[in-house]
Amino acid sequence: MLEQDSGLSLTIARIVQRLKGSSLHSQLERQARISLHNPEIKLESLKEDIKDFLKTSGWEKKLQNAVYSELNVFPSPCHPAAPPEHMKEPLAYMRKAQGSWEKRILKSLNSMCTELSIPLAQKRPASEQKELLNKWNEMGTDEPDLSLFRPVYAPKDFLEKEDFSELDLNVGQLGIDDSAQVPPEFFENEHVRIGQKVLAEQDSAAAQQYVRQGCPTALRADLWALILNISNQPEDILYYEQLKSNVIQHDLLVDSLIYKDVKLTASNDDYYFVFEDYLYQVLLCFSRDTSVLEHFAYSSATPPKSYIRGKLGIEEYAVFYPPNGVIPFHGFSMYVAPLCFLYHEPSKLYQIFREMYVRFFFRLHSISSHPSGIVSLCLLFETLLQTHLPQLFYHLREIGAQPLRISFKWMVRAFSGYLATDQLLLLWDRILGYNSLEILAVLAAAVFAFRAVNLMEVTSLAAAEAVLADLSTLKVMPLLQIFLFATVT
Repeated sequence: MLEQDSGLSLTIARIVQRLKGSSLHSQLERQARISLHNPEIKLESLKEDIKDFLKTSGWEKKLQNAVYSELNVFPSPCHPAAPPEHMKEPLAYMRKAQGSWEKRILKSLNSMCTELSIPLAQKRPASEQKELLNKWNEMGTDEPDLSLFRPVYAPKDFLEKEDFSELDLNVGQLGIDDSAQVPPEFFENEHVRIGQKVLAEQDSAAAQQYVRQGCPTALRADLWALILNISNQPEDILYYEQLKSNVIQHDLLVDSLIYKDVKLTASNDDYYFVFEDYLYQVLLCFSRDTSVLEHFAYSSATPPKSYIRGKLGIEEYAVFYPPNGVIPFHGFSMYVAPLCFLYHEPSKLYQIFREMYVRFFFRLHSISSHPSGIVSLCLLFETLLQTHLPQLFYHLREIGAQPLRISFKWMVRAFSGYLATDQLLLLWDRILGYNSLEILAVLAAAVFAFRAVNLMEVTSLAAAEAVLADLSTLKVMPLLQIFLFATVT
């Protein structure tokens, strides 16, 4: 009991410390001062009166949402005696594996610098700054020569069931065409009505519970923003403009990696090619955003360091590179692309993506023991397949078609670029609803189950890949429901 109390105290202390430096804290202070001029505020009951004022004026709800957001993002505090690296990753062998992987990425980046004689970062000449500023909204029309640049890594290099009760067959879902219980149009109308009420209440926890049954298309953008506690205040827009200014002024080697990735992935995608300009804007700003470094406190990864020229190994001349500490890999832009369907205002699109990344996506390309980490997802996928479809699992193993070799890229990209966009957004609804990426492993296993008859007939990896090459016609929710609740083992 005492240990539980000390854990709670640590959590409260950490959240208070985090919120103290936020704009919400200064807004609350300002509102409290303004309330002192209210005749209903009495000196003898000052504390209680101000609390009542903040409650009735809606500020208490904003504070609740901020606290809920912090609880969702940061892990539970470790034992007070645990060393600080345990907050990043408690298992030593996972930390070692992640360290080795980071060395490999850095070696790849540094060798590219040496081969191409290009610095990691340099100030752009004034003429180039002016040109970039003028074509900021049309960067997709630019065709720089990227033939010599190569992605630092791709998902394949990296490779060398929870009770989802709300997804039950008897619970109404968006993304299901028919229901035995109620007509789909009745469920949809009622679900929309409840969704509007959730938005009116501005309650992050209620919104998170609500989206487990899917988001109505018209409400999705606002519901996701509420869950992620993104409100796009004037200071947020100003921050985005500062990042943009940084892009204009400085040229980074990773800019070319971003250009190349967008050209190779989103630009060739039937759904996402129209958003090319948005992707450049968001990803170039993201690479400069030092606030992203905060997520390394609870990530097994460590941001890469570079040294000012001629000062190699001298710590006071070390800088994080890129400034956000994240080296983009092949397919990275596909984390942003689906969000472009929901958000058309660049600074809001940027904030939503950044929050999605520091809550979820970073776990898909770092080695850790976290339940939503890619290692755990691989284990969950293989366990589900062996349990539900043992014959298929061993057949594929026998012919040299390891199921994980096929499904890994789906999970690393959170299925972006593989599913039709409407289906992908229904899947991401559930990621936000359950605050977990485990649904990715469940869907990957469900896809194998759906194509099991065809897969049992293949005799090679190439043939198995051909059977699973096109997922664009799949309906996510029926697959998940059947696999979770109607599969007999």
